[in-house]
Amino acid sequence: MSDSSVARPHVVIVGCGFGGLAAAQSLADTEVDITVVDRANHHTFQPLLYQVATAGLNPSDIAQPIRHILRKQANAAVLLDEVVSVDLDSRTIQTPDRSISFDYLVLATGATHSYFGHDEWAVHAPGLKSIDDALDIRRRILLAFERAEAADDPAERERQMTFVVVGAGPTGVELAGAVKEIATRTLRSDFRSIDTTTSKVVLVEASDRVLGAFPEKLSSSAERQLVKLGIDVRTSTPVTDIDEHGVTTSAGTIPAATVLWGAGVAASPLGRDVTSGTDRAGRVEVTGQLTVADHSNVFVIGDLAHAVVDGRPVPGVAPAAQQGGRHVARCIRADLADEPRPTFAYVDKGSLATIGRSKAVADLGPKLRFGGYLAWLIWWLVHIWSLVDFRSKLRAMSGWGWQYWTGRRNARLITGLRSSRPMARRSGG
Repeated sequence: MSDSSVARPHVVIVGCGFGGLAAAQSLADTEVDITVVDRANHHTFQPLLYQVATAGLNPSDIAQPIRHILRKQANAAVLLDEVVSVDLDSRTIQTPDRSISFDYLVLATGATHSYFGHDEWAVHAPGLKSIDDALDIRRRILLAFERAEAADDPAERERQMTFVVVGAGPTGVELAGAVKEIATRTLRSDFRSIDTTTSKVVLVEASDRVLGAFPEKLSSSAERQLVKLGIDVRTSTPVTDIDEHGVTTSAGTIPAATVLWGAGVAASPLGRDVTSGTDRAGRVEVTGQLTVADHSNVFVIGDLAHAVVDGRPVPGVAPAAQQGGRHVARCIRADLADEPRPTFAYVDKGSLATIGRSKAVADLGPKLRFGGYLAWLIWWLVHIWSLVDFRSKLRAMSGWGWQYWTGRRNARLITGLRSSRPMARRSGG
């Protein structure tokens, strides 16, 4: 590949989440040209989106422009665009404005919300996958308290101060704990007509326990910690309907002005465009090298991939996506060196889930499963360390430190409102 007259292989990476970014960065010193295509101009640290949604952090604390991250990588170019189709035979991807050819394709477009066939629920129960989602949820939470303050009817005031979180996986548990903390600590002195500490947070789960992917011992610990926070945990309670009035479950109706979705996810629709070999969630069934069957130059990683290692499916978590991205780079380098490709081997580094201030659970192996303050401290350190750059780490550390010691959340601005009433003219210039 040292002959300048020979065109270098073109690697197109679609999606710059954890997997796509890891693939691009791992190819920094490889004789290839890289084009990263993403419909957002920023990489988001998704595990901390709930902190933006609950006014704990600002978007810039957990997101960085992709161009800035890759600015020193001479072989990488960034394109702000959306891929609408893929043609594996012609080795091209199509955006609304252009066709891009590739020698290697890496699909890392992640997952979106799944409402289990009830997409009409989305308008009433937003999920949490992007910065825009987080800002929408933050606006809904803060507006609920404002509307409760202005309400004269006691029943309506109670409805505005009731928050239902659907789904008790890590996202749902984190959201429920953070909303309760806002009500009981952050806002308790801000209002005159309402007592925010009387707010209700209801966590609804269809299965028989919270954090179902964790060992049962940790699930029980998490539920105890949630209840101690004052959260109403309702397991074995499927949701049957969601509308502007609240949530209907198998056990009855919960009047609530704010409903948050943390239940189901589905792979990006791009996977079905690439192959018919997808699972029920739309994830692409990949080979042991994370490639599409019969197309060894097409890799699928992260939440879009249904990968199996040692007979067990690889979980849709950030470390798995990052390991997949690094694996792609190793395979491409092996091809360039005319060497055999390695088989993907996922290394499970454990699981962490936070519940609230000083509360979390940690599954770090059969002999290291525990909950409480130590689990929260480890969760905090891991997430700080995993942020992209030093400034993000510093801002998050200072923001969290302020939250911890004061109970305050400084990102409580309500933005994105469009008032139908004309603004009053201000005097005095």
